[in-house]
Amino acid sequence: MGSATTQALAATTAALDAVSGVDLDVARELFAAARAVGDTPQLSGALADSAAEPAARTKVVQDVFGSRLSPATVSVLKAAVEQRWSSASDLVDGIDELAIRSAAKSDPGADVEGELFRFSRTVAENAELELALGSRLGDAEAKGALVERLLGGRASAAATLIASSVIQRPRERRVRQVLTRAMKIVADERDRTVATVYAAAPLGAAQADRLAAALSRRYGKKVSVNTVVDPSVVGGLRVEIADDVIDASVSSRLADLRQRLAG
Repeated sequence: MGSATTQALAATTAALDAVSGVDLDVARELFAAARAVGDTPQLSGALADSAAEPAARTKVVQDVFGSRLSPATVSVLKAAVEQRWSSASDLVDGIDELAIRSAAKSDPGADVEGELFRFSRTVAENAELELALGSRLGDAEAKGALVERLLGGRASAAATLIASSVIQRPRERRVRQVLTRAMKIVADERDRTVATVYAAAPLGAAQADRLAAALSRRYGKKVSVNTVVDPSVVGGLRVEIADDVIDASVSSRLADLRQRLAG
């Protein structure tokens, strides 16, 4: 990610926070706008053209989307194209991120990142499902409809919209990668980070709460704990959080011991 895109994301996130009336419909419209921009090279090029004046780029947004989308959505899109992006592809990703953040805002009480994580694990454990959702030959809308059927009644409307939308446009990412990216964006929107914990057996509620509290103290923000049961861990825990790996598993200690004996 280029520095221009980093600054643009910060500016558009702040602009989203300032817009009133952000709800699930705005999120849905932003996802649709991201698809439209991404599918039309001429449009994405015009909106990401740093040589053009910001007013010219916002006029394109008004001309293309002004009569089709809500005022709140158009306002967010204008804020996005006013920024300088490192590439047209980054702009599309940026609009996609705004859609994910909007969905997270629409239902602050829902465990959206947890629901996305659990769906990601479902995909990981079902090779046929991962192939169906990840195939480049499959119809994008059919993939989205499949996700909606799988999550309907089992996850919040926000998580269902996010999962079904990002899977339709993976942008060279694998299915689990797009779901993980979405999960991290939701967590960031809610000012927390996500820890993936690998354990030989499921964590009890009290154990998970203690671990989350300890990680929150260490990282200075609230931490959501997602657990993956992995018998190869044997005992102890392996925690992946941010760019860190905290490996306190028995399997890791045994591997270290074998290495010392071999050396």
